Amino acid sequence: MALILGKEYCKVDSNGRFKFPIALKRQLETEDGRFVIRQSIYAKCLELWTYASFQEEVEKLQEKLIPYRREDRNLLRKLTEGNIVELDSNDRLLVPAEQKSVIASAKELVLQSTGKFIELWDRKAYEEMNAQDTDFAAMAESLLGQTTEKDGE
Repeated sequence: MALILGKEYCKVDSNGRFKFPIALKRQLETEDGRFVIRQSIYAKCLELWTYASFQEEVEKLQEKLIPYRREDRNLLRKLTEGNIVELDSNDRLLVPAEQKSVIASAKELVLQSTGKFIELWDRKAYEEMNAQDTDFAAMAESLLGQTTEKDGE
């Protein structure tokens, strides 16, 4: 799977469609043009995956989770709750009806890559999230500054 980089802004039409930015489209590996869109469990946004990368993600989940344990089954169900979508002939994506509530009032979307998938944010919600006073330098030091191996070994 390719690394997806970039942040783009898109206008949303009255039907919930938006023109998919060419800068992101060029980076995506889609043999058949299919994507999976699901609601994020971490934020009020949607996630857009290529179908192939979503399949890989589900396979990893299935290896880690036990299907006969209720918590695992519930988590698997939630994380695979998505819809297959395709670009139309004008490179537009239609957000499925059951996921429109996440971006219901959006006139403009922010498409923010995360490396593996693209988050779809209502621009206002994205700006509010970014306005939070988060010390990313401290977070990076805390999470990434620790190593399990000694330097030089």
